[in-house]
Amino acid sequence: MKNGYCTKQIVRTGALVAACFLAVGGCAHRSGCADKAATAPKIPATILMDGRMLAASKQRILAGDAVIQPAFTNLLKEAEKAMKEGPFSVMNKTKLPPSGDKHDYVSYARYWWPDPTKPNGMPFIQRDGETYPEGQSPATSDRSQLDKMVAGVETLGMAYYLTGEERYANQAAKLLRAWFLTPETRMNPNLKFSQGIPGKSDSTKAGIIDGRVFCRALEGAILISDSPALSPAEHAALRTWMSQYLNWLKTDPLPQSEAESKNNHGTFFDAQIMYFALFAGDNAFAKQIAEESVKKRILAQIEPDGTQPKELGRTRTFHYSAFNLQALFMMAHMAEQVGVDLWHAGDSRMKVAMDFLTPYADPARPWPYPDIDEPHRAKLLLPLLLQASGAYKDDSYKQMLEKLPLAERESLRENLAVPLMR
Repeated sequence: MKNGYCTKQIVRTGALVAACFLAVGGCAHRSGCADKAATAPKIPATILMDGRMLAASKQRILAGDAVIQPAFTNLLKEAEKAMKEGPFSVMNKTKLPPSGDKHDYVSYARYWWPDPTKPNGMPFIQRDGETYPEGQSPATSDRSQLDKMVAGVETLGMAYYLTGEERYANQAAKLLRAWFLTPETRMNPNLKFSQGIPGKSDSTKAGIIDGRVFCRALEGAILISDSPALSPAEHAALRTWMSQYLNWLKTDPLPQSEAESKNNHGTFFDAQIMYFALFAGDNAFAKQIAEESVKKRILAQIEPDGTQPKELGRTRTFHYSAFNLQALFMMAHMAEQVGVDLWHAGDSRMKVAMDFLTPYADPARPWPYPDIDEPHRAKLLLPLLLQASGAYKDDSYKQMLEKLPLAERESLRENLAVPLMR
């Protein structure tokens, strides 16, 4: 057993055996263990994840807290899966992008389908909320490769921080190198060909939202910074890559047109550009984005009654209402790091939006707007309720967590740290 964790047993059984946590819980009765359990873990210098919450989660795991065990068990299960996957690369696709350079990222708009009235299906037509599966094929699109890479690095980074197991850091470093650093496999720092629509365009401004998930990989990189798995030079090279990508976001007409979007696409543009600015050390620009967001995002998108009309105009009204608020909450968390309070900005309009959504944590309460699917309320509302409880010092949000079905919420990694980019 290392640091009180039974990772070898997890590999064999696929679940965290009770004996492991009994050993942790009983650690105080053995020499040296009491000090380990009593010493507060180092708070990681994460930008998006609340480092204090992550450190508290590690302390709770060491103490054998039964409440947090399902989330930790599931995280390690996912980490073991990530140990066997990858590396991922934009070079794995077989179809060349319009530029002819396979290092350029390519993806296709999720909700666009072949036109059945046209012999070749071109140009594609929109079916909002319905994913065209062939458009997400790894042979032609890099999106699934990107999603697997960022999920893997985030998972492995969290597993390394919580367990100290170097093998997790080594695998995370391997994935980061392949995607961002190795000349033969790295991605060019742009999204020039993101979410193209066959028969209409090679890219769309909406495709810039694909880049928001880079934050997940960078958080993982931060979490393994105490490990030798990724060298100081490689960490510096990663910052250089992100600085180049940030410059592209700030100067190219395609992302700049996305910045003007009035719905969740515009909010996530601001959320990701704030993150990349903080990661690159450009705090002044991050502060500028935060200050401008009060009028541009919060007051413009949220009505005084808490509804978000642009999101209610979609086919997945519950999902997108929560999704946009998640982006605003991410911005508010990051804004704290540059001395800006967005939680209470605009007459606390974000709290009003949260209060509008909160009652629907109860699955027995029907959502009053049309929706083409049944939303996963736990995944959507758990991180919002946890953040709102802390930001507004209001325990009623935590009480509403109890309304979410236990089986759906207890194993979510948001129980270990929020916010997480999704």
